[in-house]
Amino acid sequence: MNSTPRPIDAAAVYRRLLGYARPHWGMFLIGVVGMVMYAAVSTITAWFVKKFLNAAFVAQNLEVLRYVPIGIILLFLLRGVGDFLANYFPGWVGRQMIKAIRADLFAHYLRLPTAWYERDSTGPMLSRLTYNTELVADAATNSATVLIRDSLTIAGLVFYLFWLNWRLAAFAMLAAPVIALLVRSVNQRFRRYSTRIQNSMGDVTRLAKEAIDAHRVVKVFNAQEHMQAAFESANELNRHSNMRLISARSSSNPVVQLIAALGLASVVYVAIRQVEGGAMLVGDFLGFLTALLLVPEPLRRLVSVSGPLQQSIAAGAGIFEVIDAPGEPEGGTRRLARARGEVEFRGVGFTYDTEKGKVLHDINLRVAAGTTVAIVGRSGSGKSTLVSLLPRFYDPDTGAVLLDGVDIREYRLSDLRSQISLVSQEVVLFNDTIRNNIVFGAQGIEAGDVDAAAHAAYVSDFVAELPQGLDTEVGDRGLLLSGGQRQRIAIARALLRNSPVLVLDEATSALDTASERHIQEALDKLVRNRTTFVIAHRLSTVEHADLIVVMQDGAIIEAGTHTELVAGSRVYAQLHQLQFNV
Repeated sequence: MNSTPRPIDAAAVYRRLLGYARPHWGMFLIGVVGMVMYAAVSTITAWFVKKFLNAAFVAQNLEVLRYVPIGIILLFLLRGVGDFLANYFPGWVGRQMIKAIRADLFAHYLRLPTAWYERDSTGPMLSRLTYNTELVADAATNSATVLIRDSLTIAGLVFYLFWLNWRLAAFAMLAAPVIALLVRSVNQRFRRYSTRIQNSMGDVTRLAKEAIDAHRVVKVFNAQEHMQAAFESANELNRHSNMRLISARSSSNPVVQLIAALGLASVVYVAIRQVEGGAMLVGDFLGFLTALLLVPEPLRRLVSVSGPLQQSIAAGAGIFEVIDAPGEPEGGTRRLARARGEVEFRGVGFTYDTEKGKVLHDINLRVAAGTTVAIVGRSGSGKSTLVSLLPRFYDPDTGAVLLDGVDIREYRLSDLRSQISLVSQEVVLFNDTIRNNIVFGAQGIEAGDVDAAAHAAYVSDFVAELPQGLDTEVGDRGLLLSGGQRQRIAIARALLRNSPVLVLDEATSALDTASERHIQEALDKLVRNRTTFVIAHRLSTVEHADLIVVMQDGAIIEAGTHTELVAGSRVYAQLHQLQFNV
């Protein structure tokens, strides 16, 4: 959203990620036990080498060699059990974390203000919910397992090295500061590249969704090559960012291994000189050498895990940025069971963007309960914006919107919205049955209520021809139905809710003339006990409204009945003349 991303506090993000693992600490602790078992095998292996070699070849007790096969089996059994525990139980915790993070993110998506959806596109939002949350699993499972297991392994081996020969061990540790600085530099690069990768994945998801959703438009305008070029650009950026990450990861391991090898060679050289001088037994030397040779592999894994870990932190930062974003206002504390339906816009002004100026200017409109008000005007005059203030999709910059004489900001938001039913020009249906789409969000509804709403909205006319009736699946976004059928279902959904305030935003725009006439007849009966706002371009649908309000450039310029406006107005009369050629 911001062009310049804020710096990431890696430690804070990681602590917050681990907070999701805290409820499952017992399961993770079993995994830690497995990590300790796995790490202990490396130190025990070096100890066995020292003991067996000194006993067999220095003390000339060859009997101990008989126990070598048993020791090997026990060591690998212990290592296998530890490996299973170290992977399965943290993996279980990781999936629980992903589930919880996804649930929190999705829940917050549902509560974000409308303005957020207008700034952020669907692609990045879906990418965070799917791709980013999966990356977070690495921080809790693979990365955490490697960090704990291999850190314990190295710690055990280093302790054993100091116990065998502290001078040699201290000499071997000279390479540690250099490796630590290198790993720190690599981590910073990983985090930077990971953020770019996640941003580019959002673009890939967005372009793919746009092309799929608008496939008819793409085809009819022969825009396949244009969409493919746009997708190729985003796809290439994603590939390039991933290659930068792979390059950093690929180059870091050889450098670390080379530094470790130089330290190892130096230590071995000094140790050989001590053995030649009789200062160290052969068994001690080989045990020291075994422990030293076992260090590079866990060290390599620790360096390799930096990439996934930094990806997880970057992904977590993106997720928490959304979760921490302020949601919709909770509203006031005033409860509202059922409103009478009296609505007033008092001195209302509203601005989407200060650079573009005001969208609504000093709107004053009082609507009595049970009144049908039609809002007309040319596109961009502010009609839809005005009614969007009523359910608090936005709040006015100046003035107030009142319901039953009370500023709507004083009501609880859920109570306020339960008073309003909305049917918009853009019909939204869910991939479910017709029945469930009608019932959507309604409480305490019986089958007879659904049938009545379906009949009133003339859904029954086309449902009767479907084999499964109201239990027919509508498909993704209702694409298995015609536009008129989808619009009838949306109207039935609003009618079933039986709210005291009804907003019809071009509600009959997708209907044919016969269907529109039938639904208009049903609406004429239903609006008698409701305060209804009708937004329409076709004036034929609003002629019988109690009040017609004409808007232009965000202001109310005319108001009256159809007869009054046709006879005495300027703008409405012109619109009427254009549409009816009179």
